[in-house]
Amino acid sequence: MLLSSQRALDVLLQLTAQLTDDRPLEEFLNAVTLATLDLLRADHASIRLLDTARTALLSGARSGTGEEDRPMDFKRGEGILGWVVEHGQPARIGDVEHDTRWIRAQGQAFHVRSIMAEPLWSSGEVIGVLAVTSPASDAFADEDQLLLRLLANCSAPPIERARLRRLAMFDDITMAFNHRYLNPRLVEEMERASRSVGDVSVLYMDLDHFKSVNDNHGHAVGDAVLRVFADRVRKAVRRVDVLVRRGGEEFVLIMPATGATQAHATGHRIQQTLHTDPFDMDGGIRIRQTVSIGVATWDKRETPDQLERRADEAMYEAKRLGRNRVVVATPKDVVG
Repeated sequence: MLLSSQRALDVLLQLTAQLTDDRPLEEFLNAVTLATLDLLRADHASIRLLDTARTALLSGARSGTGEEDRPMDFKRGEGILGWVVEHGQPARIGDVEHDTRWIRAQGQAFHVRSIMAEPLWSSGEVIGVLAVTSPASDAFADEDQLLLRLLANCSAPPIERARLRRLAMFDDITMAFNHRYLNPRLVEEMERASRSVGDVSVLYMDLDHFKSVNDNHGHAVGDAVLRVFADRVRKAVRRVDVLVRRGGEEFVLIMPATGATQAHATGHRIQQTLHTDPFDMDGGIRIRQTVSIGVATWDKRETPDQLERRADEAMYEAKRLGRNRVVVATPKDVVG
């Protein structure tokens, strides 16, 4: 049953208030998908945004059934969601099995029969898509489409503003934070750890023999490998962990409220994910990419530079020992 007009208005007013705050992009996106589930008879809601090259749809937020599943990758024009972005038109389908645009995700834990999607517009351009699904056939009516359109229209401008703010701090290839963000964020996490008498750890990660990827397959494939690596790291860690691209093929993971044992376990999980699961790239190219990782936990006295130096030295020790491994830095006496 469609929500009452008053209930729908309350949900929209609450969402509008949330979108006026100065929040991270991920929180904006999550607020929209949660509000969408509140308003519509759906069991899953998602937002996907175009990447900086405007060729791929990146998963921004997912709420409801299956939100923890690995999201399926879409290119612009691919699948129903890609079609909506490519044509700038909404879609409402009562049975996806009878639509030639539908692409079934392998291993998807939730069932989809109906889907409804609206393009997200900003400054005359489509920037992404807001979609809902249901396991029931013909689950959505004209009124539902109007509500979804209203959600998309009120959400797109603040989402685009937050996205542009984020792009100023992010690496446009991997969507990890850029190197300028590293030191200020470490200072912030150290101050927070001091107040809470907690820990903070960092992982320094360097892709092994990455130059050969560029030499053998070209820089476009190299960039794709960097993107896949960053995506795998994000899937292997918590939402509070912060991924930074330090430069080239070097990345740093800042882990708040994390001691040495947990940090080492996370590093090992990332290393094993790459070691056991090759990268399948476009054109049938399969790349076995490994990573060397150095782990350091703040000793409560170090400066950010000193903590980084220990993690960096541990990472180079992993290289020296043969690569494709994790090394934990030992504490050092801090001078001065």
